[in-house]
Amino acid sequence: MQTTNYTQEIIKELQRTADLMNDADIEKLVDGILDAKKVFVAGAGRSGLMAKSFAMRMMHVGLDPYVIGETITPQLEKDDIFIVGSGSGETKSLVSMTEKAKAIGATVAAVTISPDSTIGNLADITIQIPAQVKSGETTVETIQPMGSLFEQSLLLLYDSVILRFMDKKGLDSTTMYGRHANLE
Repeated sequence: MQTTNYTQEIIKELQRTADLMNDADIEKLVDGILDAKKVFVAGAGRSGLMAKSFAMRMMHVGLDPYVIGETITPQLEKDDIFIVGSGSGETKSLVSMTEKAKAIGATVAAVTISPDSTIGNLADITIQIPAQVKSGETTVETIQPMGSLFEQSLLLLYDSVILRFMDKKGLDSTTMYGRHANLE
């Protein structure tokens, strides 16, 4: 198979995955972000990288986002939202953070393959991305290794949430450039 054939198959997998996601759950996440004072994101490994890119776009649209673990991250408070991306929903460090966020009284949103996981069960908002868990246990067919389908879908979901937020706030890309980094 040629590299472009792999790319085409990955795109087909992403389309199938997107078709299975629940728009009403995603809309709850958009509304949760709109209602929050501050937005906190977390994820481990590649899911963490997707969370960082989501935080960057939220900053571009004028939100006050923070990435858990960064040195400038303030304390989470009751009026905030904590968004955690975890394929398994069982990553120990993320479970611990989610439990603490719940105890504080913040809104917790989980984006996961496994809504019945520990993190999924703790969340106020749960979005399921039907993809393969790293161990290979799945009913979802993919040619991709490990959690790639989840992680790619997570990035696309986060970008779609930004577009929906922009729609609700009447923003466009031009508005965002005013907040783009200028010391590059």
